[in-house]
This record gives sequence, structure tokens and C-alpha cells, in this order.
Amino acid sequence: MAARTRYAPDRGLTVRMTATMFLLGLVFVAFIAAIIGIGTAYGASSTAIVFFAVILGGGFAIGSLFYSDKIALATAGAHEVSPTDDKDAARLHAIVDRLCALADMPKPRVAIAETDMPNAFATGRNADHAVVCATRGILRRLENDELEGVLAHEMSHVAHKDVQVMTIASFLAIIAALLVRIAFYGELFGGGRRSNDQNALPIMLVLMAVSAVVYAISFLLIRLLSRYRELSADRSGALLTGRPSSLAAALVKVTGDIGRIPTKDLRTAQPMNAFFFAPAMHLHGTGGGGLSNLFSTHPSLERRLEELDKIQKQLGGASGAGLER
Repeated sequence: MAARTRYAPDRGLTVRMTATMFLLGLVFVAFIAAIIGIGTAYGASSTAIVFFAVILGGGFAIGSLFYSDKIALATAGAHEVSPTDDKDAARLHAIVDRLCALADMPKPRVAIAETDMPNAFATGRNADHAVVCATRGILRRLENDELEGVLAHEMSHVAHKDVQVMTIASFLAIIAALLVRIAFYGELFGGGRRSNDQNALPIMLVLMAVSAVVYAISFLLIRLLSRYRELSADRSGALLTGRPSSLAAALVKVTGDIGRIPTKDLRTAQPMNAFFFAPAMHLHGTGGGGLSNLFSTHPSLERRLEELDKIQKQLGGASGAGLER
């Protein structure tokens, strides 16, 4: 799904992302087979319920795909800016212009979020309907080369159509979540019909259990895919600018400063984690390993710096020492 830009493809990560998508497809097929089996085993049809969930889930997925830019801007409290608005806007536009020239891609709309939390994001269903946004906090903290590295990372998501990839990947989880809710509320409010249909209770309970398992599996696979996306964007952005050390320095600054943002502000920002350059959390971006890393939308800071160090050495960097924390 790579776009025709100068952003370098990452075949290793592409293979892993493809494998993850393949596993999601297998889960989806197994899920549908299980739903059909449930209806057959209990002498009833669950097709109507599944059809309703697929239609509703498809509507949510299409809406999130076509309006991802508007949803993200509204959630982040951001607004579009022109180069003449102020110094921050002029600086941001200048860097985006340079990156678009380097990447040979259309210029996205440019926005600023009025928050001190240092972060950035880019989203949109394709390069012609994209927006890149930086917060006042990240504009204040980063030097031009560091900010360029961050924006190159974010625009890589657009170039490689990551919004489309994640929308497709999330479709199964949306359907499973809807079926859990349908089964739960159907059982909660449908008790009066049990005397007329003795199969209603077991169907709803089994449907809820199967959907919950599928949701959990797809959730973990989507988080794994999200972490691959971030590593791929790091690599593509670093290769485009030719300065992995600048992106690494930005990562260290942003992640460290996020840890000093008040907890209430981080909680408010957490719905944007999947979009952000660095997740809004108090773990300093390390992920900590174990379950915290398993559920994270982003790789650990150490993993990202390690990968950037490899790129620096590939590009002929002296030692990569500048990538250390």
C-alpha cells in the first residue's frame, strides 16, 4: 500500500505487517465460521445479527476513514493555519514544504494544536486529503532539524496510507465489539421472549463469548501492527531527511517532556495515542516490556532508538553515539 513518493519502503516491516494482516484475515474467517456454527448447533440463524453488525461496523469504518482528518483535529483541539498567521505557522509550513519537495508528494493541510504537550500527528485517507499537525509544545521545544525529523515520520504515515491499513485491520475488532454489545443487550432486555424461544439464551451467551475472544485477539494483533507502523515511519522519515540522529534526539526530548505533563492532561490526550508521534503516557515511552508493551500503540523508546542507531550506521554515521539517551 505504499504511495508513489520518495519515502523508502521497508521490506522487512512490510512482510511483518502483511503477516499480521493475514492473521487478522484468518481470525475473521474463523469468526464467521463460528457464527454460522452457532446458528446451526442451536437450530437458529444468527445471520441477521452478523449482517447487522457488519453493516454498522462498515459504516463506522468508512466514516472514520473519510473523516479521520476532521475527527483528529477536533479531538486534538487543533486548527488549520496559514504561513502568515504567526512565526510558528510560518516555521511549520516551511518545514512541510521542504519535506514535500524531498518526498515528491502533495502538500497536506497544516494545523497547530494549542497545547503545551509536545507531540505531532498526520492523518488522512490519502495524500490529497491529509493534514499534518504539531502542538505549540513541540514547536517550542524542538530545533528545526528535530522538528523536520518528527514531521517526516508523520508524513510517512500518509505516504504509506497507514490510515487505510489500520481502518481495514480494525474492521474485525469493530464487528466483534458490536456483536458483544448486541448479545449483551439482547440478553439483558430480551428476557421476556425466552419462553417463546428456548435457543435465545444459549445463542446470545455463546455469541458474546466468541465475539469477546475474537475482539481480544484482533485487538492484540492491531496493536502489534501499530507498533510496526511506527518503526516503519521512523525508518522512512530518517532515510528521507538523512538525519536519523535528529529524529532520535526529538524522540528523547518529546518522550522525556511528556513524562512531566500533568496526568489530567495526558488522560485527555490519550484517545489520540494511535495518531501521535509519541504516546501520551507517564511511562516515558519505554513501554516497560511485558504487558505494557503488548498493549502499547508504539514501540518502546529503547527499541526506536536502537533501530535509528542501525540506520545511522547504514548511512555511514561515525558511531551512532548521538542516538543514545
